[in-house]
Amino acid sequence: MRQGSAVFLDRDGVINRERGEHTWRPEDVELLPDVAKAIRMATRSGHRVIVITNQSGVQLGLYTIADVERVHAYLHQRLAEAGAHIDAFFYCPHHPSKGRCLCRKPGSLLLERAMARFGIDPRRSVMIGDRERDVQAAEAAGVRGVLVEANASLLPVLDRLGRT
Repeated sequence: MRQGSAVFLDRDGVINRERGEHTWRPEDVELLPDVAKAIRMATRSGHRVIVITNQSGVQLGLYTIADVERVHAYLHQRLAEAGAHIDAFFYCPHHPSKGRCLCRKPGSLLLERAMARFGIDPRRSVMIGDRERDVQAAEAAGVRGVLVEANASLLPVLDRLGRT
């Protein structure tokens, strides 16, 4: 049986506006322009759409796992209202000052978990992120990494990917 493909997306700076501080309340979430359209485009092309995000504020005590889950539920709802669907959110709650973990990007564990859960072929998938650690995590998992400018539209990136 042929494995599926995925478009993995970082969260802050790729789906919602990077504000320069932790985003952990739904009222602070600002969806980026065209993000719903880009996600619909990826889905129509047969890809799963999966969010891979570091949420170190949890271990720092700035917010809780419940807060992260509320933001993800809010994103899911807002995108659904625009006809877009995210298959899953995977996040790392750890902060590097508290020790090393395998799930924090540039580690690849979150991508590997998502690929195992959904039967995803890494060679047919891409990770789009606004930091070098996103690309490093992708490459460590055998996925092509694409670095984008924070808060930029995903449409040109997905359009280019569709033509390659």
